[in-house]
Amino acid sequence: MNPKLSVLTTARRGWFSRADAIESGYSDSELRRQLRAGQWSRLSRDVYVEPGMWPSEEPSWDRARRLHLLRTRAVVDRMGAGVVVSHQSAAALHGLPTWGLDLSKVHLTKPSGRARSDAIADVHRSRFDPGEITVVDGLRVVTPARAVTETACGSSYEVGVVLADAALHQGLVTAEALLATADRHRFWTGSPAARAAARFADGLSESVGESRLRVLMANHGLPVPTLQVEIRDADGRLVGRVDFLLFGRVVVEFDGALKYGEAADAVLAEKWREDRLRACGYRVVRVSWADLDQPRATADRIRAAA
Repeated sequence: MNPKLSVLTTARRGWFSRADAIESGYSDSELRRQLRAGQWSRLSRDVYVEPGMWPSEEPSWDRARRLHLLRTRAVVDRMGAGVVVSHQSAAALHGLPTWGLDLSKVHLTKPSGRARSDAIADVHRSRFDPGEITVVDGLRVVTPARAVTETACGSSYEVGVVLADAALHQGLVTAEALLATADRHRFWTGSPAARAAARFADGLSESVGESRLRVLMANHGLPVPTLQVEIRDADGRLVGRVDFLLFGRVVVEFDGALKYGEAADAVLAEKWREDRLRACGYRVVRVSWADLDQPRATADRIRAAA
């Protein structure tokens, strides 16, 4: 990429158009050559990126978020003034988890005109109440509370809980604002899921896995757990802070794939911590991503530990 196009791409936060490339001295044949060589990649029609500048070991979910945010910027530039980034696109812009979200299209909302959809964008029509629009990285976007509500309405209760937990945990929204927004839009299609998620949300949940595990336990009639509990031994020394405590004696821990990495010392430290918890009279149940796909068996295993 020559210096002129590099400056234009930086100004656009990572994407450039065919017109940008032509203005910077590239011909259409050179553009096609860059695409064939894998130096550039097509983001959408006449919109391109240079993926070689991205981290080589980037996880797939981070890459999906990156591409979606770039498409969002390109679509907003194409649509011009009057549109507001909304739904899951707004959730991604606010830094909320993208688990369970369909990022195949950019979601925008405008207060007037027709709702429409094409291959890259869904444009919704809806009015905005005062205070429901903010600015993130130069883009007009709905607030976190509205983004959570909109996305939950269009996806599922579980996705809504994941987003609501994260928004609370990150301090992006208060529980009162989350509830008020969900209730204010109670006539939207899918609003029961959004309102239920807002009421179930807990900012002490620290990850997607913990939020999904809370939903699993509630769905299968397990008691409401206490989150992020500090366990101490008889001498008052801290043994560890655990994800969930049920029945007063059952510790439930969610093990994310990247929680401890491959370091042997981290694995040994965790084993030592678990041994100390058991020595203090606690029973420990570990739940993985795979266990979340077997909800009944996982719930039964937790209940059996009581």
